[in-house]
Amino acid sequence: MPAQVTNYKCPTCTGPLHFVGASGKLECDYCGASYDVAQIEALYAEKEGKAAAAQQSAEEKAAAEKTAAEEADWDTSDLSTDWGAEGEGMKAYNCPSCGAQLICDATTAATSCPYCGNPTVVPGQFAGTLKPDFVIPFKLSREDAIQRLKQHYKGKVFLPKSFSSENHLQEISGVYVPFWMFSGEAEGDAHFDATRSRTYKSGDYRITETDHYDAYRAGSLAFEKIPVDGSEKMPDEHMDSIEPYDYSELKPFSTAYLPGFLADKFDVTAEDSRQRADSRCAGTLRSALEKTVSGYETCSARESNTTIKRGKVHYALMPVWMLNTKWRGKDFLFAMNGQTGKLVGDLPVDKGRYWAMFFAIAVPLSAIGSFLAMTLLR
Repeated sequence: MPAQVTNYKCPTCTGPLHFVGASGKLECDYCGASYDVAQIEALYAEKEGKAAAAQQSAEEKAAAEKTAAEEADWDTSDLSTDWGAEGEGMKAYNCPSCGAQLICDATTAATSCPYCGNPTVVPGQFAGTLKPDFVIPFKLSREDAIQRLKQHYKGKVFLPKSFSSENHLQEISGVYVPFWMFSGEAEGDAHFDATRSRTYKSGDYRITETDHYDAYRAGSLAFEKIPVDGSEKMPDEHMDSIEPYDYSELKPFSTAYLPGFLADKFDVTAEDSRQRADSRCAGTLRSALEKTVSGYETCSARESNTTIKRGKVHYALMPVWMLNTKWRGKDFLFAMNGQTGKLVGDLPVDKGRYWAMFFAIAVPLSAIGSFLAMTLLR
């Protein structure tokens, strides 16, 4: 049974509404009207009920048409509706604007109709325990993402000159990425090897004395909403690198924030994310303890012990701009925090320029080193 789709349209001109992070409102591209999220939710409560009734009527009509077709003389016995194992990962939706049926993977919670272009939302995807608790709305636009990517190219010495001019953006998608948020407390201790040195001259010799210390620290640290992304499709290193998010803008979840953006349901469970959450909590505590070892020139952790007191887990959607660019047959993926603008991604390296610069630096240093060595031997 296809899930009912709700399409947010402008009450004034029926144009599609898009959530705009800068204003925090749903805005119409055609007449310029803007509405609060709560206002649109109240307005569409009645519409969703009517849409459900229309969906039921359409299904009854389709069943009647199927019965009539079976009574005709056309042989449709070779047609199959059995997707087998593949069907378990697929969903069928109806576009309320043009009537098209959309096929999506099971983890897609919101998409845009490829035929009429109107944004569509699938509230049924968030039923029961799958409904997110929180969402951070997009604050930066598609144009902001493109501009940040261009800035990311600047200052990269080993970036091929042709890359920025020849590469072409294949896709730019605003995606609400699912995150599990873990709250609790970490308690533990750690031993650190610390050193402090002093250098002095004695006769013809310059002497360096290094004192070694065993620094011990213990303590506890409370954690509130440690994020771990719950999407297998998103690279973990990209999601970790574009943190942190500003939790002061965390909102109770509403489907009104989704129009115009994609939204993925989690496909990595909270149970499967627990190990990453534990590791992040333990690492943060160890880092906090290390920062208290001050007054030394060097400090490195030797051993540590951590006990995690696990608390509540919440489910949230975070805004991410995903940019895919292609250059000379290779794909390059970039991710940008849709709230703060922090962008990460791999860039190609001009090997010729790299080795040219390497030898330009290495050869003179080698010559200087050889000259000094010969001078000292004389």
